[in-house]
Amino acid sequence: MSDQTPRKDLTEFLDRQAYLQDENRAEAVQKRHAKGQRTARENIADLCDEGTFHEVASLIVAGQRGRRTQQELIEKTPADGLIAGFGHINGDLFENKKAKCAILSYDEMVLAGTQGAYNHKKTDRVMAMVEKAHCPVIFFVEGGGGRPGDVDFDPITVGGLDLMTWVAYARLSGKVPRIAVISRYCFAGNAAIAGAADVIIATENVSLGMGGPAMIEGGGLGTYHPKEIGSAQVQTQNGVIDILVKDEAAAVKATQQYLSYFQGNTKDWTCVNQAILHKLIPEDRRFGYDVLKIIHALADENSVLELRPTFARNMITALVRIEGRPMGLIANSNRHLGGAIDSDASDKAARFMQLCDAFGIPLLSLCDTPGFMVGPTHEQTGLVRHTARMFTAGANLTVPLITVVLRKAYGLGAMAMAGGSLHQSFMTVSWPTGEFGAMGLEGAVKLGFKKELEKAQDAASQAALYDKLVAAAYQKGKAIQAASALEFDEVINPEHTRQWIINALDTIDPATYKKGSGRYVDNW
Repeated sequence: MSDQTPRKDLTEFLDRQAYLQDENRAEAVQKRHAKGQRTARENIADLCDEGTFHEVASLIVAGQRGRRTQQELIEKTPADGLIAGFGHINGDLFENKKAKCAILSYDEMVLAGTQGAYNHKKTDRVMAMVEKAHCPVIFFVEGGGGRPGDVDFDPITVGGLDLMTWVAYARLSGKVPRIAVISRYCFAGNAAIAGAADVIIATENVSLGMGGPAMIEGGGLGTYHPKEIGSAQVQTQNGVIDILVKDEAAAVKATQQYLSYFQGNTKDWTCVNQAILHKLIPEDRRFGYDVLKIIHALADENSVLELRPTFARNMITALVRIEGRPMGLIANSNRHLGGAIDSDASDKAARFMQLCDAFGIPLLSLCDTPGFMVGPTHEQTGLVRHTARMFTAGANLTVPLITVVLRKAYGLGAMAMAGGSLHQSFMTVSWPTGEFGAMGLEGAVKLGFKKELEKAQDAASQAALYDKLVAAAYQKGKAIQAASALEFDEVINPEHTRQWIINALDTIDPATYKKGSGRYVDNW
């Protein structure tokens, strides 16, 4: 045999590999593109640095040898509908070691992206490798859940309830970043994987639910089109979806950006002129403002990635960078419930604090809250338990928490924003616009001076007395006065906020927190 003659075994292998490629699956690819969707391999190619993705377990096929010929399975069920491997992401920003990731994607062109017995085995194997490699996992989870047609396992399988896939995936919580990416339909077992992830990135055409149309109809609950189940609007407003984007190309970009905060510092950054911060809070304390403008001005340019933006809009959670350093940010939004913290806002903030703590990302809190939301209606939501989550999460943080009071810092809500106490934060500072008290000034005056106000001769004199008492309370509680009580550390010039944050971080040895707590992160 000459050196030019191909070996039979190698030729056989290369021929088999050819069935995996999109160019040899023209009909399936055409159908996929006709739906306005990219193929699984197109998404992976776009996500990974060029030439770095190396596939594993590619030669498996569906467990349906009792129904189809081997050749048909090779042609129609390549990789058993699950592409998996390892590649580099954001390698141009971070060294290769930090860029290494595991990538898995259900292939909708194979049996609707369902979960087969062999691709479950593949998933479990990759999760075991991830646990040893300690690298992030990106999982494209479009698909319809479990696959009942894998008849090869019927003699030895009843319900398949001994599968370890979800255990293997969930066990990685808090150990490595886990990102679920969804487009179009995602139901049942696929949705369970999405729900177990740290973050869900979804496209506008998504339908996401724990049961798809067949399961719903089989349970006698009616007939529904997939688009009627768990729409993007529903799943963003209720907080299930963290980041909603237009299409798969945008989902890949969002995935790359989200992952970057867990990969380290960037050397190149810019920020706006910080003098603008003086103009973003009105001088009149009665006027509202857009805290997102403050966040975007304070953070490095183009570094803000907000999570769950349409859920609990009174609480903002975002990943940001300050001088290239990744940080988590929580902030009260006075445009919604006046910045008061209700059950949903507490859950949103506490879970985000856990996420940052697990992976060693310092936290920045921008406080402007009248406190926790009160009233019979809100107590029906389990407010007592939900609000306590912020205290528990804050008290157990291993990463630095830096609190900046923008305006209102009242009562238990303000304490929760600072990790449970203004002294629980590594550093708590206030802008000159800050105001402090055990409860909102107006409410404190109405309660504390009720008798005096009732004794007023008429409505005009009562209003005048009320305004006088509120003004006196404000003078006592405004930042420059409250600082003398040492309930917080310093009043600062707003345009120096970034410097204070960096100085605080430089004071702490990163080795004490960069590794992260490793504790699992609540899914809600």
